[in-house]
Amino acid sequence: MKCYIKDYPRPQFVRKEWQNLNGEWNFTFDDNDEGETKKYFLNFPKVNKIKVPFTYETKLSGIQDESVHYIVWYNKEINIKKEQLKNNKIILNFEGSDYITKVWVNGTYVGKNIGGYSRFSFDIEKYVVEGQNDITVKVEDSLSKEQPRGKQRYKKESWKCWYVQTTGIWKTVWLEWVPEQYLQNVKLTPQIDTNNIKLEVEINITEKNIEEVNYYIETEISFNGKILNTTKELINNNYQEIQMDIYQNNKEHTIQKWSPNNPNLYDIVYKLYCEDTIIDTVYSYFGMREISIKGDKILLNKEPIYLKLILDQGYWKESHLTPPNEESIIKDIESTLELGYNGIRKHQKIEDERFLYWCDVKGVLVWSEMANCYEFDDKSLQAFTEEWIKVVKQHYNHPSIITWVPINESWGVPNVATEEKEQNFINSLYYLTKALDSTRPVISNDGWEHTISDIITIHDYKQEWEILSSLYKENIEKVLNNEEAFNGKHKAFAEGYYYNGKPIIMSEYGGIAINSDKGWGYGKQVKDEKEFIERFSKLTQVIQSVPSISGYCFTQLTDVQQEINGLMDEERNYKIEPSIIKNINNKR
Repeated sequence: MKCYIKDYPRPQFVRKEWQNLNGEWNFTFDDNDEGETKKYFLNFPKVNKIKVPFTYETKLSGIQDESVHYIVWYNKEINIKKEQLKNNKIILNFEGSDYITKVWVNGTYVGKNIGGYSRFSFDIEKYVVEGQNDITVKVEDSLSKEQPRGKQRYKKESWKCWYVQTTGIWKTVWLEWVPEQYLQNVKLTPQIDTNNIKLEVEINITEKNIEEVNYYIETEISFNGKILNTTKELINNNYQEIQMDIYQNNKEHTIQKWSPNNPNLYDIVYKLYCEDTIIDTVYSYFGMREISIKGDKILLNKEPIYLKLILDQGYWKESHLTPPNEESIIKDIESTLELGYNGIRKHQKIEDERFLYWCDVKGVLVWSEMANCYEFDDKSLQAFTEEWIKVVKQHYNHPSIITWVPINESWGVPNVATEEKEQNFINSLYYLTKALDSTRPVISNDGWEHTISDIITIHDYKQEWEILSSLYKENIEKVLNNEEAFNGKHKAFAEGYYYNGKPIIMSEYGGIAINSDKGWGYGKQVKDEKEFIERFSKLTQVIQSVPSISGYCFTQLTDVQQEINGLMDEERNYKIEPSIIKNINNKR
């Protein structure tokens, strides 16, 4: 897309003036929590160096200490030029820092953020000076089961499918220069029935400014370099709705919809004017696509689509949750396509936004799933809900995202099968998500014990295809009627909830591991590649043959630490020739 800049952290909201702060920072542990008392923000103890955005637990950080440290500090000097201060705000952006992040600039406290997966920013204009400036960051983490942590372990040792914790800054840190009045956000909603795009524009302008001076927002849409429509509207408020016809200036253009086979994307540019002067310009893009549910079918652009997803936890051997580089993101997406999948279930992680950009560009469907808590109490409910709201709003514009998944396998709601208050919570998440985004399906509890859900999902790791066939091909009604506990003790629905004809997805199955004493997979490990292919083929074809199932998600793309059931190992080497897997997937 026109807006693309390599390594730019937010590919859907691009400004030309920015500075990447990744790289070497000063770093220290603070196991006794004495840094604030000793004023590290004034006199930083330069004990270690760390390579941001890799956490101290990882090899690429330069430290590689997997033990638990609850408090870490970072420090970096940056240079601000005179022209960068003139009539500019300076925004310090963090794409992800886990979990409580506090920031000081030149010794003055700026603010804090709570949350490990959503991005956040601080306006540091009044704290910086021309020349050298000092940024100090304190991050507090824990093993608490009350904070959203996903697959990060909540014990001091890893086990099964819970891995080494991620502490501190783990996504890009960067500076952005914006004018005093600037564009904050634009929410884009495609309306393919009317060939329109709805824009909800948030602008950092006070009512007094609007009363004294005329501000305008100009929007330009283009496709393959051809301008299709331009509008310019007077701003009446700091929130403005704009409805745009896609091809008003080019009647020969027909809507180019986004889909896996044709991932068409439109360029869009926003220009903020103060009277006749452009004061802010932001570059972006969007896709014209619609995801909907009709009866027991999932529709993409009003046509049924069969989902062939792979579960991807987004871990790398040398960098854990942080992608080593942008190329590594692209490689995983291309491997997914090479294996014959049309989508990714990004599991228990809010991925780097560059991942979503490349899924948009390459036509890969995404199930976006929040990292869960593991307790049910007031503290966890508040922490989870507040961060989930941020995540949905921040990633709303990506056409690749077709489903929101707030909860997986009753994590954080352990008694949802019978407890009304836990059912009320996941129902509230369903309705909250639908209120924030009415355009996408929501699965409130992926895997089992469903309450209100747009798609019914099943997790079943049976390794014997005959048993899988008997249950789903011959007796799926027993599962849907809650007569059969399909995965040990779990049933499809919580008490008081029933199947109502929604689409069904086998959203976890497989988990096949080739014989190894260095890790584990689901069920009995296979002894070699031949046995792997046979089991994979038979399990997959059973699911493909069930008429009422609209797709599946295989576990998983890569090995992750001690879990060795990936189609690739941790170094991204294929265990099985990808064309073999693709041919099996293509049988449906």
